Amino acid sequence: MQVELVWAEAPRRVRVATLTLPADATVEQAVQASGWPVAEALAQQRLAASVWGRRVALDAPLRDGDRLELTRPLRVDPKVARRERFARQGARAPGLFARRRP
Repeated sequence: MQVELVWAEAPRRVRVATLTLPADATVEQAVQASGWPVAEALAQQRLAASVWGRRVALDAPLRDGDRLELTRPLRVDPKVARRERFARQGARAPGLFARRRP
């Protein structure tokens, strides 16, 4: 079975690998087969594993054609970041939809 493994190790730096695994492989086995130094970070929950954007456990089985993603936690909640941006920008600036307003 073929599985694509994606890891965003840093901002704007992404590693991608296509792995050939046995039919009953799990997420943990795929990470070990990649040879990337992320097993410890996954065990300590500094990284999260997801298949096609949905979070999965390390013992979850994989299927042929799955895209396994290893992601870092968010530093800032997107809603909080938007509020802070608006507070800096203020109501005086037109914002995102400036061109649409008459």
